[in-house]
Amino acid sequence: MTVADIIEATSGAGGSEGHHCRLGRGRRMGGFVDAALSFPTVVFTPLLIVVIGYWIVVIAGGADPDTEADGGDAGAGPLAFLGLTGVPVSVIFSLLVVVGWFGSLAGAELLTMLPLWLVLIASIVAAWLITRLALIGLSRMWPHGPAASRADFIGLTCVIRTGTVTRTFGQAEVHAPDGSSAIVQVRQTGADNLRAGMTAVLYDVDPEGEFFWVVPTDVALGEK
Repeated sequence: MTVADIIEATSGAGGSEGHHCRLGRGRRMGGFVDAALSFPTVVFTPLLIVVIGYWIVVIAGGADPDTEADGGDAGAGPLAFLGLTGVPVSVIFSLLVVVGWFGSLAGAELLTMLPLWLVLIASIVAAWLITRLALIGLSRMWPHGPAASRADFIGLTCVIRTGTVTRTFGQAEVHAPDGSSAIVQVRQTGADNLRAGMTAVLYDVDPEGEFFWVVPTDVALGEK
């Protein structure tokens, strides 16, 4: 046998092995697709496609899961009856679909002794139970209640942080009821001597100019 024969034989073996590897991967991929499109997984597969598409839109900035029906919180209706509350509906629906899809796929492969319709019911129950447990933790981290607005600061006192406050200039530090603080733009309509370190009251807000109108604390008390 010549060197050329050895090289040819080796190349043939390697090519055959690579061919078999590609066939193996193809069979595995084909088996996965068949399983995803077979009962009971096929019940969840279209819903999973919708969920994936929705979150792609969210990531791209085309949707906001916090601004949904029911105020972004499933506080009423069938989901509340099932104990699935505390986060936006899209999050609950996504969890149900994803868990149900994986459960039905795994159940069809592992629980071969059970009828497929029973595997479907078991995956739905498992999806509900796992989603409910997950929501216990998620609801504690998810922000609730209306978003904060500048109007929430009206009536609060602030401390002037600039040398003066005029009709066109001024800044002050205000403390919110939750303990947080913020530097806000302030203006006054009169000619009160508002200097750094003095206390004033925020009595109105200009949404277009994004600043607050202020008066000295003693003036505000006198007006009352």
